[in-house]
Amino acid sequence: MGASRMNVIGWDIGGVHLKAARIEDDRVVDAVQLAAPLRAGLEPLIRAFGEAKARMGRADCHAVTMTAELADTFASRTEGVERIAELAARALSGRITLYAGRAGFIPLDAASRQVSDIASANWHASAALIARRRTNALVIDMGSTTTDIVPVADGQIAARGYSDAERLAAGELVYTGLVRGFVMATAARAPFAGGWTPLVNENFANMADVHRILGTLPEGADQMATPDGREKTAEASRARLARMVGADAADAADWESLARWFAEAQTRAIADAAMQVLSRGSVPSEAAVIGAGIGTRVIEEVARRLGRGYIPFEALLHIAPQARGVASQCAPAAALALLAAAAMDGLDLSRAAK
Repeated sequence: MGASRMNVIGWDIGGVHLKAARIEDDRVVDAVQLAAPLRAGLEPLIRAFGEAKARMGRADCHAVTMTAELADTFASRTEGVERIAELAARALSGRITLYAGRAGFIPLDAASRQVSDIASANWHASAALIARRRTNALVIDMGSTTTDIVPVADGQIAARGYSDAERLAAGELVYTGLVRGFVMATAARAPFAGGWTPLVNENFANMADVHRILGTLPEGADQMATPDGREKTAEASRARLARMVGADAADAADWESLARWFAEAQTRAIADAAMQVLSRGSVPSEAAVIGAGIGTRVIEEVARRLGRGYIPFEALLHIAPQARGVASQCAPAAALALLAAAAMDGLDLSRAAK
């Protein structure tokens, strides 16, 4: 992929976050993740767009991908894709293109005709860029809610699934995230007070609480309200975690060990899915794991368990000092901007990402 002289902003519109990354001359110069929970409507996303635009500035092109069509705000994925495309058209100015994954880049007015290609295709952007820069790899992107596992073989995306349903069945989409993953969905039971106890099936605590107790939660990663609306402190997290086993934080218990159990269960779930994907034999044993998202510490451990090398997503990019760290957390947005810039150089936005 030759050097581009374009200034492009990639937008990854999720159900709870808006991510944006700006590239100038093939260099990631800025990236940002903003809270934009859509459960209560589109207003949080509209506000986030305004804040992000003020920071990102103008660009030759805006490239958009999304997962927000799954939000409760919309009655169907089709409605979600159409309304988000409309919102992007109003929020952004200048040249705008939608990422339709396997179908490449398409104009905004084609959204309703290619819903199945557009919906939740952000994982495809990251994998498509990595496939241009690594012949073989296992791409793992762990975000706040989900983890994507994408095989790259012979310079091509070798995913068995494309839709969420297909990817869930293939082990390529794991519904566990560093922040918003439900503790009750991470394990069915836990070791407590010398025995095994079932968990309370209520959203009393999330994985942000687990990682906060362990000191493994990256700064700024948890942008959502806590399950009980209380503080984001280790003490408050211990109180929330205690409720998962029907106890109080004041009870004599080793809450750090309990948190470590849930962190282990989460890591094991991702490693198991990665082993399912690798069992197809398409990714050579010497191929490294490429890690992205806010959960790179977990991904490094998964790579170790798989017996593979680990390469951070950012190592494949040219990144300005001020964008380091956050560029990996916004991997699909950064990848999308680079793909769109390459496509614009070739004057063919409809074929660039295939």
